[in-house]
Amino acid sequence: MKILIIGAAGMLGAKLAARLCQDGHIGGGEITHLCLADIAAPAASPDAPFAVAAIATDFSLAGQAERLIDNRPDVIFHLAAIVSGEAETDLEKGYRINLDGTRSLFDAIRTAGDDYRPRVVFASSLAVFGAPFPDTIPDDFHLTPLTSYGTQKAMCELLLADYTRRGFLDGIGLRLPTIVVRPGRPNKAASGFFSGIIREPLNGEEAVLPVSDDVLHWMASPRAAVGYFAHAAGLPPEACAAARNITLPGLAVTVAEQIETLRKIGGTGRVNLIRREKDPLVEKIVSGWPRRFDPKTALGLGFQPDATFEAIVRAYIEDEQIQV
Repeated sequence: MKILIIGAAGMLGAKLAARLCQDGHIGGGEITHLCLADIAAPAASPDAPFAVAAIATDFSLAGQAERLIDNRPDVIFHLAAIVSGEAETDLEKGYRINLDGTRSLFDAIRTAGDDYRPRVVFASSLAVFGAPFPDTIPDDFHLTPLTSYGTQKAMCELLLADYTRRGFLDGIGLRLPTIVVRPGRPNKAASGFFSGIIREPLNGEEAVLPVSDDVLHWMASPRAAVGYFAHAAGLPPEACAAARNITLPGLAVTVAEQIETLRKIGGTGRVNLIRREKDPLVEKIVSGWPRRFDPKTALGLGFQPDATFEAIVRAYIEDEQIQV
């Protein structure tokens, strides 16, 4: 099988690539070629048991999506995006990448010819939902995004479903929980502080908390997210027929519970590295996000969530080799 990851230089793209290189197969098929694409060429694993190519490209530019699918990958992971905070402050960039780039990819597949119909796994977001919410949000809750990022993701979900309905591709959209704890440096996502208040203190650095301790949010680990992508790639088409865009399992965790977990694992000294500094823009964005879900469809399809928030933090410590 030939695999393409768009957005492969990002945290999840890199972790997904590493897992594919380690496993050597996906969905019951042996991987023969892996292409990693991003705005800057991603690092290619020298230990992969198959050919790996790395491409630097902006897939929203004319002709670049066609270039990416030139060798007809069987599975395409579409993880590329302008994240929530940046999409809100830079309207044109957000729409160019998140919407126009996605449509360019889908249209390149549609017009490729030779009955080409790959499995496309699209990274969507809970930002497609907007308040007011019930306490627990069911799978059939309506899409009413309250940010440009959420609007762009919702549009792409509709495109994915329609292009699948018309037989142009075999798509599945995954509404990911906020990924915590993200390694590396902070990005421009409005949700970045959910990772920052754990990551920075565990690394002996100060973290800024821009919201109140009672904020409740739906979270999953990078390990779980990579597992979700791999699982989605192998689902039979008939399993996805009733729901092409799926809300994934996660854990509903408050900021206060995050901080207490940090205290349990790292001690009070690390908790004291958290500095509270309210940010009205972040508060406004986060207040419009959903908090708790009942993801029956995803659980029925075999997507496996994290057990506890403590398990999420300990997985971060293990994966990133943090000394506690």
